[in-house]
Amino acid sequence: AFRFGQARASERSCLMAERTVEDRLREEYFKLLPDIRFASEQLETKIRHCVLPVSRRPDKHEQVIVTSRIKDCESAIDALRRDKEVRKFNQEQPDLYTLTDLKDLAGVRVLVFPEARLHELNATLAEQFSDWVPNHVMDAEESGDPLAFTYYGRLDAVTNVFAEFQVVSMLIGQFWDVEHSVMYKPSPQYRGVARSLEMQECTHNVYRALKEFEKTFEKLIESP
Repeated sequence: AFRFGQARASERSCLMAERTVEDRLREEYFKLLPDIRFASEQLETKIRHCVLPVSRRPDKHEQVIVTSRIKDCESAIDALRRDKEVRKFNQEQPDLYTLTDLKDLAGVRVLVFPEARLHELNATLAEQFSDWVPNHVMDAEESGDPLAFTYYGRLDAVTNVFAEFQVVSMLIGQFWDVEHSVMYKPSPQYRGVARSLEMQECTHNVYRALKEFEKTFEKLIESP
């Protein structure tokens, strides 16, 4: 019986030793999931309240859409892995990694058209979330305003995970949705296509064209 107990203990020890960093992170994710969902719901509610005075009085051509999402388990693990210099986990030191380091486990996006409304809403939200950290998305080939105004922080009711919100042009935000679905979701091998110089130049051309569309549209509707 003593030897049997030793064998079982040894077996359990081996099983624990075989757990990878990814296994531990998956376990952590599902422990955090209720808080991630609550953070997403709370952030969306707060932002909808903040933008209500603006979104309730748009002209017919103006649009404000607020959406929320949570990062799924495998996307969260991939994001944490990409943050590391060698883009892989050290399996000998699993305690180095935690999903609570990620800044966007819960997220809200505010899609705005036209650009004039974008700056107004960004100013409103930046004031309401003044203690959150700016992490704006820039276009590497353009100077001036960010492509998207992005902030991250923790909510009072959920202090163990970061949340993020983003204020972005509706045209660019919807382009990102299409780009992400065709470049990243189908297969990891397509990420190389997105990083190619040829595709990056095409993407910058899309940004310029979308911005020019908004500027021209606003100029024409303001003309007498």
